[in-house]
Amino acid sequence: MDKKINVMLSTEGTYPFHPEGVSTWCDILVNQLRQVDYTVYSVMMNPFLSQIYSLPLSATLIKVPLWGTEEPSEYLDVPFSKVYISKNRTTDDVVRNKFIPLFRTLISEVISLEKNPTRLGGALHSMYLYFKEYEYKKSFKSEITWDVYKSMVYDYASVPENGLDQPSVYDLIQSLGWLYRFMVILNTPVPKTDVTHSAAAAFCGIPCVLAKIEYNTPYMLTEHGVYIREQYLSLSKRGYPSFLNTFFIRMINSIISLNYEYADTVAPVCRYNTRWEERFGVGSDKINVIYNGVDNKTFTPKDVKRKYREPTVVSVARIDPLKDILTLIEATNIARKEIPDIKVSLYGSVSVDEYYEECKKRVKTLGLENNFIFEGHTDNAPEAYNTGDIVVLTSISEAFPYSVVEAMMSGKPVVSTDVGGIKEALGDCGILATPGAPEEIAEGILTFLKDPDLIKEKSIASRKRALEFFSIEKVLENHYNSYMRLMTADREIKTVLPITLLQKQKFYAEKGYTLLSMGYVREAIEQFREAINASPNSPSVPVLMLEIANSYKRLGEHDKAELEVIKSSAMTGI
Repeated sequence: MDKKINVMLSTEGTYPFHPEGVSTWCDILVNQLRQVDYTVYSVMMNPFLSQIYSLPLSATLIKVPLWGTEEPSEYLDVPFSKVYISKNRTTDDVVRNKFIPLFRTLISEVISLEKNPTRLGGALHSMYLYFKEYEYKKSFKSEITWDVYKSMVYDYASVPENGLDQPSVYDLIQSLGWLYRFMVILNTPVPKTDVTHSAAAAFCGIPCVLAKIEYNTPYMLTEHGVYIREQYLSLSKRGYPSFLNTFFIRMINSIISLNYEYADTVAPVCRYNTRWEERFGVGSDKINVIYNGVDNKTFTPKDVKRKYREPTVVSVARIDPLKDILTLIEATNIARKEIPDIKVSLYGSVSVDEYYEECKKRVKTLGLENNFIFEGHTDNAPEAYNTGDIVVLTSISEAFPYSVVEAMMSGKPVVSTDVGGIKEALGDCGILATPGAPEEIAEGILTFLKDPDLIKEKSIASRKRALEFFSIEKVLENHYNSYMRLMTADREIKTVLPITLLQKQKFYAEKGYTLLSMGYVREAIEQFREAINASPNSPSVPVLMLEIANSYKRLGEHDKAELEVIKSSAMTGI
């Protein structure tokens, strides 16, 4: 094919500004898929981030900062005169007659338990067209908009069966502020390309949906993790009031449903993730698993100067609660009893300072200063893997982590928690353990370190399996073929009815919300559990689980609330 394909690759909080797994995947596509010219549409947290990855000359970068701007048009290449004219054009009558009907649809879709993604998609596209002519900030921050928002939320929350607490003024300001920031994407022109490709079923998928409606551009969605679970775990640690928790989860549900509905192909990075997509009604004919891959020339078994002569375990992971470094520390303490001179080298930057301090304190308390070493961030992961005998990962949540595939390609046996698609990656080339079980991690470490022949056997098997399934060549080939199929396929935007809750689940949920409104919190918890059991595969389950956690918080039982987050993850299998 003489003409190159042009693809808009949309990212959120990752490429090309943050160094992590999704960015590695993006960089491989953008720099090595020679038949494609990429337009990188980067949804970033603020405009002051430094670009870490270099884009080829053939690529274009669109930056969309959600925070850190006074005017939503600051980052756009738009003449001041045009912005000035759009401001003057945005009168109260325009807001009342043109913006508010669209705004009502948006709010209705966000706060409702039942989702109609095509209705939301139509409203977002109409807003996108509206903001081509009228000013974003003036529309969203109009007193008319505020009054409508208050009225809609208060009315909806006044019905106990809707399961939304009456908000405080702070809740209203915060929640509308979220919408104002996230929807700034609608104020950004979407380029016309041959294919759009979102790196997550998240807000970065909105421009892909807009292109699908505006130009009928085929849309490919890749999922590296389970987006709603990541947001749910993050939200549980922020201590928001019940209203804001529920609002945020419902907003995320709306965006996920939107992405799944409009995507022509959903390409998770492991088969494990498909169970969640199927719960949202994504048909198997839409799903095409494409595994991550790594460079077999960069990551290869080789002799390097080892830092330690002693038996050495390497872990490459950022210092973050999701990576559960504390379990790795406890496992080191257990393994030390049989191998006193064991070394565990942790390579990774600090993601959460408080957690890093907690980890250092635990190492000191256990007297592991000579056994557990914080090596800091490394720019040479291939060498880091080769400084150890085996590689260990103790995450409590993963999709299909690069660290495991990189270790395998480097010819290293892996001991890992059995989360996400890690089992798919390892096959029988490593040892799996239960998340949060340091004794199982220690047992896996000891199994390898006490048997050099087993290390040698699994080293060869790991490299062979990685070459067969997880090479960069396969990644590039699979993505190019997917783009070509999308360009040649017949597509249509389907009109679907709203996704309704199963009647039995809805019955129990309504009872729970009614009891909660009457102050019978423990009784409400039981009804929410009944609702989950009635249909554990329903997309409403995360919202119901959040209500249980919030209910325990109301009772002051914070330990149970935290435990509920962990149990809910196990219950949904995500």
